[in-house]
Amino acid sequence: MQMLYQWELGGNPPEQVGSTFFLDRRADSEVEGFARDLFQAAVNDIDRLDRLVRERAENWRLERMAAVDRNILRVALCELLHHPETSPSVVINEALEIARRFSGEESVEFVNGVLDAIRKALPPREPQSK
Repeated sequence: MQMLYQWELGGNPPEQVGSTFFLDRRADSEVEGFARDLFQAAVNDIDRLDRLVRERAENWRLERMAAVDRNILRVALCELLHHPETSPSVVINEALEIARRFSGEESVEFVNGVLDAIRKALPPREPQSK
């Protein structure tokens, strides 16, 4: 979410955000790799993500949403669409924790409502083989 926020508000190319974000942050290589992949997937699929958010965020224009909330929705939706190995309930719970940390309680309710509506509208997932 922070990389998407930095990309959107800073106007820097995704490559620059991706190469500089972890310079002053610590994360193990698996977490960093996942974050970079999710960021790049969200940037590449931004039009589709925004369209899905617009369809389910009743009475809210994307441009009027708080930037933090908008990017929480984007990254969570990206994970729902591109990482079927992660349970939708886990993705939504992680998004709510991020909203709690970076936004506020009203944002938690908003993010939960939008993501739940999107989750219900998505086609059923194929069971993952182990």
